[in-house]
Amino acid sequence: MAALGQRDVHNLLLRALPARAFDMLIADAETIDLPVKHVLVEADQVNEHVCFIESGLASMVASNGEDESVEVGHIGYEGITGSHVVLKTDTTPNRTFIQVAGDGLQVSVGNFKRMLAEFPAANDLFLNYVHCCDIQLAQSALANGRYNMHERLARWLLMCHDRLDGNDLPLTHEFLALMLGVRRSGVTNELHVIEGLRVIRSTRANVRILDRERLEEIAAGSYGIPEREYERLIGLPIRRSSTRNA
Repeated sequence: MAALGQRDVHNLLLRALPARAFDMLIADAETIDLPVKHVLVEADQVNEHVCFIESGLASMVASNGEDESVEVGHIGYEGITGSHVVLKTDTTPNRTFIQVAGDGLQVSVGNFKRMLAEFPAANDLFLNYVHCCDIQLAQSALANGRYNMHERLARWLLMCHDRLDGNDLPLTHEFLALMLGVRRSGVTNELHVIEGLRVIRSTRANVRILDRERLEEIAAGSYGIPEREYERLIGLPIRRSSTRNA
């Protein structure tokens, strides 16, 4: 794994690290496949590894005692799973698992902590990332309280589009319902509304983005603040350019 250079990785946090900090992490890294439903963080269990996602999409989910769940954040190539470790917390009640298959670089928690202790600039980078996750969560709460469902759906589609290659998003209606905290039937109806505007094309397990610029207009002010904060603090772009496809 030591032969893997910093320019070879896709993960933005790894690319933003100081070179010596990257070398320390990559020496302990293992490439892993991330199939759908693969659990990266189990609720209330100590993590042995953190994972830098190279491709695919992970969901962080909060659940209550009655088995009700809602997505509270998602992670792609811009992030890391197990970020509670940055805050020196050994467990979290939230669960993180893969929703769109991909691959990642897995690093032991021990080596990750040693790297944070040895390189203050790297520690600051990951604290900034955790801050960006907090902003994402805050904006989700704002969207849930102040925006209509089709605006919230447009926001989540844009966030997924930012984190996945191409314009096809392999997202089921069940997953979108989990993201929005609503019934599947409600998601299906809203997808039909946005599809009628020729902004997306939706099938049973895929959403194709046809007009991102129009999708951003539909999302209105619910989208953009966490993305701008990430770009300001991490120093690398996350937002995709506007696209129109036939």
